Amino acid sequence: MNVEEKLQQRSKHCCELCSADSQLQVYPVGPESEASEDDSVYLCADCRTQIDNPASLDPDHWRCLNDSMWSPVPAVQVLAWRMLSQLAEHGEGLVWAQSLLDMLYLDEEMLAWANAGMTAGEQAAEQTWEHLDSNGAVLSAGDTVTLTKDLNVRGANFTAKRGTAVRGITLVDDNAEQIEGKINGQKIVILTKFVKKAG
Repeated sequence: MNVEEKLQQRSKHCCELCSADSQLQVYPVGPESEASEDDSVYLCADCRTQIDNPASLDPDHWRCLNDSMWSPVPAVQVLAWRMLSQLAEHGEGLVWAQSLLDMLYLDEEMLAWANAGMTAGEQAAEQTWEHLDSNGAVLSAGDTVTLTKDLNVRGANFTAKRGTAVRGITLVDDNAEQIEGKINGQKIVILTKFVKKAG
C-alpha cells in the first residue's frame, strides 16, 4: 500500500482539515517532510491553495479547524496549529482562532515541528518586492499615481485615460510589476510601467 492509499484509508477519502471529498491529494507537512504517512496529510485543493498562498486566506473556511484540530494524527494537529496561528494574527474579529489555539496542546516535539514550518513560511513571505513606477520611483501602498498612457480596462467597457489619478493604490505582493487601484469605482490591476508617482 503506497502513502496515498494509506492516507485515503486514514481519512476515509475526505480532506483531513475541512472534510471536503473532492480534489484530494497527499500534502507533505514540512519543513523536512519525507512524504511518509506520518508527516503527510490528505487535503483538498482549497486547503492546499490557502496554506501555500497566505494572501488567499479565507478565515471562514478555517472554522473547520474547530473539529479537525482534535485529530489524533500529529501532522493534522501541526497544520491546524499553524493555520490557527496565522488566523489569530490576521486582524480583528478572529478571536475564535485565538481561542482554539489556546485549547490546542502540542508536546515539545510537535510544537518545534509546527514552529519550524511557520519560520520557513514567514521567510518566504518576507521576500520583499520593490514596486517602481515608469521613472524608477519606489511606490508604496496608499500612494497616488497617474496613468502615463490610455489603458483599455478588460471586462469593464471603458478606457482609463492618460493623466487619470489613481488614489490609495495597493501593491500586488508577489509581483513587483503590478499594483491595484480603483478607476471609475472599479478595482483593477495596473502595470507599474504605465504609472507615474504623483507629487
